[in-house]
Amino acid sequence: MSSAVIQLLVLAGIAIFLILRLRSVLGTREGFEKPPLSVNESRDDRSGGQPDFEVIEGGVDRDITDHAPEGSPTAQALAQMKRVEPGFSVSEFLQGARGAYEMILMAFERGDIEQVAPFLDADVHEAFAEVLKHRAEQGLSVEATFIGVSELALVAASFDPASDTGEMTVRFLGELTSIVRNADGEVVEGSDNKIKRQRDIWTFARRMGTGDPNWQLVATDE
Repeated sequence: MSSAVIQLLVLAGIAIFLILRLRSVLGTREGFEKPPLSVNESRDDRSGGQPDFEVIEGGVDRDITDHAPEGSPTAQALAQMKRVEPGFSVSEFLQGARGAYEMILMAFERGDIEQVAPFLDADVHEAFAEVLKHRAEQGLSVEATFIGVSELALVAASFDPASDTGEMTVRFLGELTSIVRNADGEVVEGSDNKIKRQRDIWTFARRMGTGDPNWQLVATDE
C-alpha cells in the first residue's frame, strides 16, 4: 500500500473521530441555557428597551357605543351600570323596553292598568289612574289595537352610585289603531282603519346588581 493511501486513511480516521466527538458534545445541553428572545423582547432590544407599540387592553364596548356616543355622559353611566352588574346588556334592555311599552300602553288604552301595576312607579300609576278616572266620568271607552313600534332609541342614561340606581330614557314611536266611543257607543274620535302614530319618551329605573331584572316606569313625556 502506498504512503499516499496510508496518509488518506489516517486523515479520514481522524476526521471521523472529530465528527463523532463534536456530535457527542453539541448533541447535549447541560447547565444553564438562556432561552431565545421573544418577538417583543427582540424589538425592545433594538429600540433601546422601549417597545415600538402600545398594547391596548379591553377595547370599545359595542353594546354601549351602538346606542350612545363614546365618552358621553350616557355612555359613562352605562359603563357604571355594567361595572355594578356585569351581565347587563343595553341591547337586551331595549328589547325588553319595547315589550314593556306595548304592554303598558295597551293596558292604559283599555283602562286596566292594575295588570301592569308592578311595572309602574307609584307616581306614574297615580297619574294614569287619574286619566282613566276622568275618562270613565265622561262615559268614554277606548278600543285599541297595537300595530308595532317603528322607532326605538335610547335618549339618555344616568346612574346614582349612592343607591346603585340606573335610569334609562327611551324614545318610542308607536303605531296603533284607536277608537274612542261615548256612553251611547258612538265613535267620537279615531278610526279602526287609520293608523295612529304616537311618540312617547319614557324613563325606566332599576337598582342594579340586586338580581331583580324588572324595570319600573318612573316618568313619561312626549
